[in-house]
Amino acid sequence: MSFSESYIAESTRVLGAIDPESVERCAAGIAEVRERDGRLFILGVGGSAGHASHAVNDFRKICDVESYTPVDNVSELTARVNDDGWSSTFSEWLKGSRLSSDDAVLVFSVGGGDAERGVSANLVAALELARERGSAIFGVVGRDGGYTAKVANACVVIPPLFDDHVTPHTEGLCAVIWHLLVSHPKLARASTKWESVGR
Repeated sequence: MSFSESYIAESTRVLGAIDPESVERCAAGIAEVRERDGRLFILGVGGSAGHASHAVNDFRKICDVESYTPVDNVSELTARVNDDGWSSTFSEWLKGSRLSSDDAVLVFSVGGGDAERGVSANLVAALELARERGSAIFGVVGRDGGYTAKVANACVVIPPLFDDHVTPHTEGLCAVIWHLLVSHPKLARASTKWESVGR
């Protein structure tokens, strides 16, 4: 079996092991945020930051969910890192965005944050703020889900079935899951371009 065949087979197994009900709970929860005119703040680091930016576009354009991510403003992001440090970057940005109980935070992360190990401390601080403000919390995360899974209203955990490929499977299938969410009947309000052209 080639590496490509093996990797695709692994991805299929991991995707098949995801709990569909956790995805349904995220879709329903984000729909509720939209119905109360709340905003969705999407957080991610590294590859997940790229996902966050892309997902903001899709939640806004396809689902009519008012969405934002701190990684879209590199000037503010780097100023906060430089002046205040990495761990408070997202939480201070959320404070500046007037995060409230009407809003929600959606985390994309391989580990979900772990304050004790000092991993993704900025995600942990942001989630602590969200809890203080009464904001809903959602996640698409890997490994054991970390802090995100512990505090989320709904969280999709990408099962770490293959130790050598936890990060690529988590990040790759994260994109599958949030594309599922923006296509979900509870959320989607607009057709995507190629589907509408094909009709």
